[in-house]
Amino acid sequence: MSLLKRCLIVLISLVFIQCGKENKFLIEKGSVGSLNKQTSILELNTIFKMDSIVSIYPDKAEKDKIFSLDKEEYVIFSKDGKKLLEIVPTDQNDSLSKIRSIQIFDSNYITDKGISLKSTFKDINENYMVNKVETTLTSATLFIDELNATISIDKKELGLNTFSREEVSIDQIPDIAKIKYFTIWFN
Repeated sequence: MSLLKRCLIVLISLVFIQCGKENKFLIEKGSVGSLNKQTSILELNTIFKMDSIVSIYPDKAEKDKIFSLDKEEYVIFSKDGKKLLEIVPTDQNDSLSKIRSIQIFDSNYITDKGISLKSTFKDINENYMVNKVETTLTSATLFIDELNATISIDKKELGLNTFSREEVSIDQIPDIAKIKYFTIWFN
């Protein structure tokens, strides 16, 4: 085999390897890395075989005591213990269930326009249309239809009282406000 052919094979292999690495952390509408709308909960063990999965199944007694534990969750940790993702299925207690939502905890996950947990409101606003802003007691939630995502910004970043009912408009959000939560919805 000629030197040119070997170099070409090596170059093509490197391109495919690099594309595979990028896709592992790519956020798009309907997908986060290798997870998409068709992924079942059963497949998580295969997809994250090098990582750790913690399954949280609230029982009836827990649900009655603590209202926040009303859903089954799968938390993905990297092999070094870093929390990566929190996955909620569409149907409870069904391993064939598809994914309802994925909350992102690792800043390696990034959109094709460069938005990650390290981004600011300015980055989001320059790259995506914010379709709606909803206010909760502790944050302003941005709805981004292009990604079918919600991005929450803590009210502290807005200079507001954390537990106020004060409505927030898009014009009130400072460019330097940081992301608190980034969730992709698969519905």
